[in-house]
Amino acid sequence: MTADAQEINRKVRDLRARLDPLYAEIGKVIVGQRVLIDRLLVGILTGGHLLLEGVPGLAKTLAVRTLARGLRLSFSRIQFTPDLLPADVIGTQIYSPRNGEFSIKKGPIFAQVVLADEINRAPAKVQSALLEAMQEMQVTIGDASYRLEQPFLVLATQNPIEQEGTYPLPEAQVDRFMLKLKVTYPSKDEELLILDRMVAVEPGIFVEPVLGPDDLFALRAGLDQIYMDDKIKRYIVDVVHATRRPAEYGLDLAAFIQYAASPRATIFLARAAKAQAFLDGRGYVTPQDVKSIGPDVLRHRISVTYEAEAEDVTPENLIQRIFDHLKVP
Repeated sequence: MTADAQEINRKVRDLRARLDPLYAEIGKVIVGQRVLIDRLLVGILTGGHLLLEGVPGLAKTLAVRTLARGLRLSFSRIQFTPDLLPADVIGTQIYSPRNGEFSIKKGPIFAQVVLADEINRAPAKVQSALLEAMQEMQVTIGDASYRLEQPFLVLATQNPIEQEGTYPLPEAQVDRFMLKLKVTYPSKDEELLILDRMVAVEPGIFVEPVLGPDDLFALRAGLDQIYMDDKIKRYIVDVVHATRRPAEYGLDLAAFIQYAASPRATIFLARAAKAQAFLDGRGYVTPQDVKSIGPDVLRHRISVTYEAEAEDVTPENLIQRIFDHLKVP
């Protein structure tokens, strides 16, 4: 290892240690769910929005709230319902008859950490109100545009069951989410710890804010210094291209894929792999970083055909077959 690589490794380890107090504060409330917590931090470190999917009661909302409390960032929660209006999300103009002028009432989107709870319960018009904020980091109300305070992160949850009264997310909006996480049930031992910790009516657990915006910007600067070899870059491009032209890679998957991953997937997969290396305290990206976080980056960017649905082939199945088949650099 060269002297420069050793120096990058040392800096990354020092910066990674600054996350330990945040892990400790989150651990006061959240039992287990280490992958979920790691992925939330990947979003914070890279500025990528996250979509959390899981049945009710798996601490999705609690995890997001706890993360926000551990950070000195403004936080807002939007409960998405069928009668929600775009103005309820981004804000609106209010006319004052006293002076004959309009004033701006900003909506809950004007926060640094925004929890969009049960996002699939609102119609497409409301969901699309998030698009500009998520992509452009600004909101337009009337004729004026307003920049959102950085860092800015949307963490959305959705329920995969009870589809009555829900609206599938538009493809354009789904693609804006860097990661889509499948939140699963805790283990038996973890559930026993949850019971011991949360059985009290008033648990009395307080989370202290340990990191602020300046800390996050310093962590992001360290993340940008992580080395990614050209072979890893080509591996990432091959993974994404294999979803578009699987036959070129010797994969018989074309009949199962309706829409493949976009170039945004390539960018997000590279950023997420760097963040994974950072969380592991390494100054360089390995193929395993790509493979471990790849399903979360790609699962919502691959649309399967009716033939795939008939044969119970899921996007996760296709992604796993691609990773298993492609040669690792």
